[in-house]
Amino acid sequence: MWVFIFSAMIGLLYPCIDSCLGEPHKFKREWSSVMRCVAVFVGINHASAKVDFANNIQLSLTLAALSIGLWWTFDRSCSGFGLGVSIALLATLATQLLVYNGVFQYTSPDFLYIRSWLPCVFFAGVITMGNIGRQLALYDYKFIQEKTHQD
Repeated sequence: MWVFIFSAMIGLLYPCIDSCLGEPHKFKREWSSVMRCVAVFVGINHASAKVDFANNIQLSLTLAALSIGLWWTFDRSCSGFGLGVSIALLATLATQLLVYNGVFQYTSPDFLYIRSWLPCVFFAGVITMGNIGRQLALYDYKFIQEKTHQD
């Protein structure tokens, strides 16, 4: 449940930051691009759980490259990158605190109570939720413009 609430907050945060900075995001603004971004995120998430790598460093570096590639392909904004890194670090810290306090545990943690690839998955998730939020904000903005022009 909390994941959905945080995802919605991230989706709302992206368009707010864009409007505060005065730069609307214009790169690849259509639903097909958003759906491709979601598909790539699902692939990154699946790779983190199912693909066998020789060691955890190789897995972490591969997921980091895929996450940066996701950002480069579907976002390319400095605000998106900064927000993605910030939220990924905060989410990783929160996860470490939860594991340290015994709320849940990983079967084989390899980096300070958690898996080393977790920040990469968080980063990719933030970029994906941000793209959804931006697209929804664009739709709402177009709807408001059409409604005022008809009056």
